[in-house]
Amino acid sequence: MKKKYKILIHIVYWIYIINQGLFPFYINKLDAAYLENFRYLKDVSITTFLNLISFYSIYFSFPYLIKYKFKPLSIVAILVLVIVILGIRLPLDFAFWKYIGHLPQKELVIQSEWVWNELRLIIITGIYAVLIRFMIDWFDSQKLKDELINQRQSSELALLRSQVNPHFLFNTLNNIYSLVYKKSEEAPAAVMKLSSIMRYMLYDANGDSVQLEKEIDYLRSFIELQKLRINLNGFVELAIEGETENRTIAPMLLIPFVENAFKHGGKTHTPGIMIHMKIEPTKILFEVANYFKQNMLAQKDESVGIGLQNIKRRLELLYPAKHMLLITEDDVMFRVKLEINT
Repeated sequence: MKKKYKILIHIVYWIYIINQGLFPFYINKLDAAYLENFRYLKDVSITTFLNLISFYSIYFSFPYLIKYKFKPLSIVAILVLVIVILGIRLPLDFAFWKYIGHLPQKELVIQSEWVWNELRLIIITGIYAVLIRFMIDWFDSQKLKDELINQRQSSELALLRSQVNPHFLFNTLNNIYSLVYKKSEEAPAAVMKLSSIMRYMLYDANGDSVQLEKEIDYLRSFIELQKLRINLNGFVELAIEGETENRTIAPMLLIPFVENAFKHGGKTHTPGIMIHMKIEPTKILFEVANYFKQNMLAQKDESVGIGLQNIKRRLELLYPAKHMLLITEDDVMFRVKLEINT
């Protein structure tokens, strides 16, 4: 909890306490003799001052007193604190009424009623002090817990992303190496595409979100590089519907599905990979479908499952209760349908 809110809580509490003391004065329920020489206001003033001492003595001491592992020791420490506060209040109260309040000498006698009244006020202010301390500490602990959760999620997201990026880069470098080895005229274009991909990964994809248009450009660059490797006309069908302006998305979120389609898709159909994105005012729909041969189903390695688990975990962290992911497959086709509410 911010310091200004803690101060505000204390100010509100003391306004409440002072008004409680002045309440009989507000409703005119005081004896006229008690109002002479401002005696009642003096009583409220000294009581408030002494309650300040009691309140903050307990407020600052209580967290340390309850930390004893041996609980009876905590109880003894609390009792000692109460006795110390009582030993401070009584002389101060007596001195106030003798030198400032000018009470008659016959009333300046510390009797059991006086002691019990001071003890009662210590207990009441102590209860308030403990309650307010617990409330503030609870808010602080919740804030710390939330910060730890956010840090853990950020670390986990960074780890999941780092598990994805090298895989993309490795495949892309292999593709360019193949083009250069064959002295293909398409190699320079591939290098430019790789440059675009690396720029995106290094500078744009490090934040929590990116412009949707940049994510789509990254998808296009990746697809173009893969098409150079496959060299089949019409093999990839890409369709984007809707307005991308002022829309954002978590970086590197869609590419694993596209990469998976290229990595495990068959080449016996045209188109063999169908990618469709529909951008609506409140959500983004993304679908990827690819054909594969029956024997490819048995040959899929563990990296497929790991990649899908990574992206599922990222979706849980980035879009909790704001996404729907449906993955289906049959004898000939693998389909992914993702819906993200924005």
